Amino acid sequence: MILVMAETDAGGVTEVSRETLTFARALDEVHAVLVGTAPDGAAAELGAYGVTAVHHAVGEAFSAYGGAVWATAVRAAQAATGATAVTAAGTPRGNEVLAHLAARLGVPMAANVVATSGDAASLVVSRQVVGGAVLERMRLDDRPAVFSVAGHAVEAHPAATAAPVEVRELTPEVTDADLVARVVSTEPGEPDRSGSLRSARVVVGAGRGAGSADGFDAVLELAGLLDGALGVSRVVTSLGWRPHHEQVGQTGSRISPDVYLPCGISGAIQHWAGCESSKTIVAINTDPDAPMVTRATYAVIGDMHEIVPAISEEIRRRRG
Repeated sequence: MILVMAETDAGGVTEVSRETLTFARALDEVHAVLVGTAPDGAAAELGAYGVTAVHHAVGEAFSAYGGAVWATAVRAAQAATGATAVTAAGTPRGNEVLAHLAARLGVPMAANVVATSGDAASLVVSRQVVGGAVLERMRLDDRPAVFSVAGHAVEAHPAATAAPVEVRELTPEVTDADLVARVVSTEPGEPDRSGSLRSARVVVGAGRGAGSADGFDAVLELAGLLDGALGVSRVVTSLGWRPHHEQVGQTGSRISPDVYLPCGISGAIQHWAGCESSKTIVAINTDPDAPMVTRATYAVIGDMHEIVPAISEEIRRRRG
């Protein structure tokens, strides 16, 4: 049996957790653990994704997020169920909790897994390393196996038949050390608009070549002229230049537009995984040997800060 730590928000179980449930369901029977306050209907939603039992850790200690105290809850659920594997979405929260859990159990943790093979005795996982540019195979012989699932490694979809869900309340014992670091306040984040990126017929991409957080005006203008969407590489979101919902790649959105114009994007493996279904790719890059250039349908070799404005000017000229 595999135990999944599910994250929730005001809308219910988060998309990345639903993806993790879909991933886990292919491996074994799935139980889920919820920590603290959960929205109404969360248990039923988990059941729709194949979960047969929900272990809900309740109590004042779990009213706010803390990596150590949440790990205490997940450890209690694992001990109660005898789960042979524990997983969560590869979010900052999921990775932190599982790192605490693995340290307490004395087992290795594999982060950002995208595929598995092997059997119950020896689980082999493929995981993203070096910012998603490389896939590493790792064997998890110890039990329970602990790993997080990379965002968008699979597409979330409900089970063929919803499982009847049993909700089991947990009240784990918490130590003072568990409560040393906790979230004390939160602010609403920017809304997720990745749906428009996935459905766009034209996507203008931008990578490290944009230069800075101020280097996106030209690509945004071109996307607007083409009635398209902006998509960015992982390094752009990692640097904080653009929000995550604009990321294209294995840990972002997978796109299949009629035209994709990646500007200043080298074309790492994880980015290519997100855009390879594009019907036509027109790459703009200063490096003629960049992977994106060599794989593109067409390529323009040059500085995106000169070429993109020139394209926009020509579009405006032709439209009068």
